[in-house]
Amino acid sequence: MFEGEYLNGERNGKVKEYDYDGELEFEGEYLNGERWNGKVKEYDHDGELEFEGEYLNGKRNGKGKEYYDNGELRFEGEYLNGKRNGKGKEYKDGKLLFEGEYLNGERNK
Repeated sequence: MFEGEYLNGERNGKVKEYDYDGELEFEGEYLNGERWNGKVKEYDHDGELEFEGEYLNGKRNGKGKEYYDNGELRFEGEYLNGKRNGKGKEYKDGKLLFEGEYLNGERNK
């Protein structure tokens, strides 16, 4: 299900997407029918916040945060083309597990 703006038959502007159970899945911007640029929030199938951050060209780009199912912070850092890339911090049970650089989604050791 979808709530938002259309232009020329395509999703454009601020939108909200819901799953079949009515749980919110995505909040953000669309351009010409595609998820696009700006601040977004992604939710899991239970409606819990999974990611909040920035999109560019339909992918995670810039700063963002990922969360565990229980709402605790999992990761905060930088993304490039949908993957962790640049400086970031990983957490587990509220404790810092890793702080450093990521490259193409992987820890850069």
